[in-house]
Amino acid sequence: MATDEALPAPSRRPFRSRATIPLIVVGLIGVLMVLYAWRLPPFTSTVQTTDNAFVRGQVTVISPRVEGYVVQVPVKDFAVVEAGELLVQLDDRIYRQRLQQAQANLSAQEAALANSLQQRRSAEANVGVTEAQIASARATLFRAQADQRRFETLFAQGWASQQQIEQYRAATRQAEAAVEQMQASRTAAQQNVTSAVVNRRSLEAAVQNARAAIQLAEIELDNTHIRAPRAGELGEVGVRVGQYATPGTQLMSLVPQQVWVTANFKETQMARVAPGQPAVLRVDALDGARLRGRVERISPAAGSEFSVIRPDNATGNFTKVAQRIPVRIMLDPGQPLIARLRPGMSVVASVDTASAPPP
Repeated sequence: MATDEALPAPSRRPFRSRATIPLIVVGLIGVLMVLYAWRLPPFTSTVQTTDNAFVRGQVTVISPRVEGYVVQVPVKDFAVVEAGELLVQLDDRIYRQRLQQAQANLSAQEAALANSLQQRRSAEANVGVTEAQIASARATLFRAQADQRRFETLFAQGWASQQQIEQYRAATRQAEAAVEQMQASRTAAQQNVTSAVVNRRSLEAAVQNARAAIQLAEIELDNTHIRAPRAGELGEVGVRVGQYATPGTQLMSLVPQQVWVTANFKETQMARVAPGQPAVLRVDALDGARLRGRVERISPAAGSEFSVIRPDNATGNFTKVAQRIPVRIMLDPGQPLIARLRPGMSVVASVDTASAPPP
């Protein structure tokens, strides 16, 4: 009986080769995806992208500068207003009375100033009178001195009595005293003129103060009319008629028409970012619509430096975290979708750094 020859076992090497090919392909795809995600060669790009970006605008909080009851609110929520348009009217009766008091005080001060001018003229006239009186007293003294000298001669020759010479001597002393008295009166009159001048300066200052008080009262009265500081769109109007408003009370917010985008890039993305570079902005609220813009300015410090409590990394458990650098992007004019942007909207910002100067 013939024996069967042993047949060789089939080779499995081709089967293994076919099974490893998909694994190699999957591994290669995974490596390529990692390289693409981390923007490593050969997937490096000059476009830097971040989803940490938002639409910004100079939102103004409207608050009163004076206190009072609200008597009128002529605007509604989300209304479009022009610069100078009345938003809230406060009760102004007290402030009108203060203005009238300030005006009455100004009239009183101006009357006192006019009276001081009359007082100065009277004091100057008194100086003139005393000058004339001094001249008269000096003439009397001159005559008394002449009479005394004449009778001194007669008395020496024995033609005048002792009583007569004493009388003339007394008359001379009296004339001298009269001259001194008039000179003292002139000094007093001159002091009155100086006092009138000084008092007039004080009254002029009082008039200026009264005029300033009127201007302050007018400003306070005008502040009862709360107006829009610029054109824009109102937020929710929180103030109501009859409410007592005080300085600092938030009445409403005003959103201006001009907006921009603040994109917070990682510091590792900032090597070639520079002002003037083109940017593409995709807005979530507009179904990813694309808007064009340009880098306007770059923040002088990382966002963490502007926080109220800055992080303290002087500890042993430090973990390095990439910081964010705010970049301001201005939108190119002439794009209709800009009118639909609102501050606070989320944006995906991409900046083409190909035109940046070399590091």
